[in-house]
Amino acid sequence: MAYVPGTALLAALVVGCSASTGTGGSAPDSKPGEATVAAAAPGKYRTLLDPCRAVASSALKDLLPGAADLPEDQQKKVYDGTATVTYDTDRRVGCRWKSEASDSSRTLFVDFERVVSYDPSVSDDDRAREVYGKKEAAAGLSADANTDAATNAATPGSTKKQTPSASKDKNADDPGGDSAGTNNSANTDGITADSSGSSGSSDENLAPRALDGIGDSAFLDDLLTRAGSTTQNRTVSVVFRTSNVIVTVQYTEQPTVSTVVPDSKELQEKAQSLARKLVEKFSE
Repeated sequence: MAYVPGTALLAALVVGCSASTGTGGSAPDSKPGEATVAAAAPGKYRTLLDPCRAVASSALKDLLPGAADLPEDQQKKVYDGTATVTYDTDRRVGCRWKSEASDSSRTLFVDFERVVSYDPSVSDDDRAREVYGKKEAAAGLSADANTDAATNAATPGSTKKQTPSASKDKNADDPGGDSAGTNNSANTDGITADSSGSSGSSDENLAPRALDGIGDSAFLDDLLTRAGSTTQNRTVSVVFRTSNVIVTVQYTEQPTVSTVVPDSKELQEKAQSLARKLVEKFSE
């Protein structure tokens, strides 16, 4: 074996190292074919509407019939609504209106929630889909639940399946608390499918269900409960998602006479109509 002087060996090592770490070479930690993952796109909405001004006065007059008989100053107070207390108005806001007439009281509540994903690999829209899905599941609107509801509605004398109200979903990522929750916690035992009074013909499907044509996705929940030991109130909730915002509309009627059952069809139609108007409002 030939003898190599120490200085020559050292020089050869230096040249070899320089060649392997030159600017034209690959970094030691790089992997062939590895692609850089771009951050997910932000949601369409960066702010929220003022909820107490999002509902037109003409709509409020239709939804709160008892207010029309009040003196002008009291009418204004009813139509102005009461804003929900929230900790971050860029993330969640709400407003509530209530009117009382001789035959019943009506309560309207709207809630706007802007969903933000803090995971750069998950878009705001995808995160909003997850939050909306939890609300839909809380309303019992899985594929199996929809099949059961349709079967019960088509069976004369069958007991209506009472599903949990969508508003009972506390939303694990809810920065504004349970502002979208309903104040109806009474017992619903004994309520049957034909207890909706003048809700229309028996073949109409008024059960909780998914809705078409409202935002990116929407569903309706209908819950009949007892207020105290006598009167019954009905709360119809329409929940829809538009991009990264989730909107909840809750419309409640409580008759003054215990034998009167709130009209499901009327409440559902008015709640859906308002939801469609809010979709247009967010699109402006």
